[in-house]
Parts: sequence; C-alpha cells; structure tokens
Amino acid sequence: MGSGDRSPRGGSRRWPYPQRSAIEQLGDMDRDDALAFMRRTGDLLMVHKFGVDELMTKLRIWSEEFDYAHEHDPIEHITSRIKRPEAIAAKLARRGLPVDPVSAREHLTDIAGVRVVCPFISDVYLVRDLIRQHQIEIVQTKDYIAAPKPNGYRSLHLIINVPVHLSDRTEQVAVELQLRTIAMDFWAAVEHELLYKSGGEVPESFTAELKAAAEAAAGLDAQMSSLHERSEREPG
Repeated sequence: MGSGDRSPRGGSRRWPYPQRSAIEQLGDMDRDDALAFMRRTGDLLMVHKFGVDELMTKLRIWSEEFDYAHEHDPIEHITSRIKRPEAIAAKLARRGLPVDPVSAREHLTDIAGVRVVCPFISDVYLVRDLIRQHQIEIVQTKDYIAAPKPNGYRSLHLIINVPVHLSDRTEQVAVELQLRTIAMDFWAAVEHELLYKSGGEVPESFTAELKAAAEAAAGLDAQMSSLHERSEREPG
C-alpha cells in the first residue's frame, strides 16, 4: 500500500520513488513464509495507516491556518506511504529478525512515512518546531541539511511517535517524517531516478556532477530564502 496524498494546495503528488516488484523484495526468503506473513499484517498496516492519517490531518490544519492567518504557507505539498507487507518481510529477513508483525512493530520505524516539501529552509524547521510544540515525541533526528550526506543529499529526517486513539486503547505509532525544500526534493527525486535506472548505484562518472547539482540546489535555496526575508522586511 503506497499511495500519494492530496497536497494542501490541491495537487495530487505521488511518492516519487519507483517500487520493486513483490517477487524482487522477497529475495531469498521462503515464499510460503512470506505469504503467511503478508496475511497476518492487517492490524499492523491498519494502525500505521491511522498514524499517517493523524499526522496528515495536523499538517493540513497547520497549512490552511498559516495560509489564512499569516499569508505564508510553510507547506508546499505532502506525500505519504505505507510500506507493503512483502517489503516489511524482506527487510526483517535481511536483518536476521523474526518475520512476524510483532517483530516488525518493535524493530522497524519506517513502515509509515510522510514527506513534507516546504518553500524555504526556515519552513522546514518551523514544521519541526510545530511537531515539538504539540507534544508529539521526536524519537530520532537526522539533520542532513546541517550535515549533508557525501553525495550531496539534504533533508531533515525525524522518527516521531504519533498517538493513535482507537476505540479501546491509544497506541504510539512510529512514523518517518521527511522535511525538505522544493529544491532538495527535486534533486532527491532525480538522483533516485538515476539510481533506479542504473540498478541501485549511480555511475561513478555522475558522482561529481550530482554533488555539484546538490550544491547548486543549496545555493538556490539560500538565494530564495534571502529574497523571502527581504520581502518580509520590505513589504510592497
């Protein structure tokens, strides 16, 4: 189950990464075991979907409120995805972990994912601060904006615990939240497309150019942020 979501501005955007087939994701795992696991993941996927729904609702509300009250929406668009059962099973198997829903819940933090794309770098941290202010627990932070990956990749990754209020209990559901600017998102989508077409590894001859492109995207972000700050100081 991996679908895009409707953005606050009305467009439909899909999570941009191509998905491998179920057969490829099963790898060397025994097929009968994998299929049995897939049949037992209904509750696991349902509660993670609810976690995504809870977070998406908050993000949409903040987006509309800022657009109305502050005339600047820090959220350009949002996408979401739930990892498919065969991908969950394959990841557990690769790690040498028991392939069952309990193991998946305990050991995997990326079953549910939400990506927020923002106009400016300051908006990325604004959305992060909103998460903090509303007492949503941030379990892990990886700031690839402050410290980009060697290939130039930039994004802010958070693992957060989203409270899901069911009829008989409240569950804390781990959701992977990625926050990035439009320029960062463009670079990451194109880089992943190159990875996909080249079998999972970008050709060495592309490495320097990709990093240069990431630097150019970062420069564009800085320039646009400067213009935004000036427009705030010098209205009209």
